Amino acid sequence: MTLKTFKPYTKSTRGTVVIDKSALWKGAPYKPLTKGQNFTGGRNNFGRITSRHIGGGSKHKYRIIDFYRKKKNIPGTVERIEYDPNRTAYIALITYQDKEKAYIICPQGLKKGDVIESGKNVEIKIGNSLELKDIPPGTLIHNVELIPGNGAKLARSAGSSVTLSGYDGDYAILKLASGETRKVSSACIATIGTVSNPDQKNIKIGKAGRNRWRGKRPQTRGVAMNPVDHPHGGGEGKTSGGRSPVSPWGQSAKGLKTRKPKRSDKFIITRRRKRNK
Repeated sequence: MTLKTFKPYTKSTRGTVVIDKSALWKGAPYKPLTKGQNFTGGRNNFGRITSRHIGGGSKHKYRIIDFYRKKKNIPGTVERIEYDPNRTAYIALITYQDKEKAYIICPQGLKKGDVIESGKNVEIKIGNSLELKDIPPGTLIHNVELIPGNGAKLARSAGSSVTLSGYDGDYAILKLASGETRKVSSACIATIGTVSNPDQKNIKIGKAGRNRWRGKRPQTRGVAMNPVDHPHGGGEGKTSGGRSPVSPWGQSAKGLKTRKPKRSDKFIITRRRKRNK
């Protein structure tokens, strides 16, 4: 896929950069693998806003993705590659030999007509899914399970991948894009390759209206408010609040650790890299 720019007939098109989707399927999704979605608009059951800046947006159906790769040792052919409005990656419609169909996260380089398979003793090639213990070290993988049989959780967004570094007993050692190194059971399944649509990071929205189509409402800066509305509010002229950056409720926006301890913490070998402040 390539990036697409526009002649600057308007101020918004001057700054807009989108992805050329001309090679994708142009029809409707496969209906039996879709379902409706309910949108809250950021409101709870009392109608009060509990998640700010959410509302509106285009209506679309959810595509049911097979994160389990349930069809074991049954070859499937890629029927088409589609855009999915619910995620940054593209999805591929697979038709298996028993005529059953399924959507999967499309890896980079997978094409219409390619044959893929999951299960034991399958070939190490893009789109094939197998257990971590059967994958050679140094391989780039995506759609990785954290718990065997629990469905893929890691590396599912556009352009993402995980490097299989090696093994430690019954565990595989994974190097994540964040810089984190962790152990995962070698019985977990993963898919060979990186996720499609790596140019997603180069998109430029171009105008406020496109964010409204995506269900994002405008955000007001705290420094533009009054002191009663935000800790950054008030002051003479364009001040920055006169204090360290915080949320509207006073929680630090720079480096405060809010992650609660998890049972899987013992499997983390190296923590992810710290953000540049």
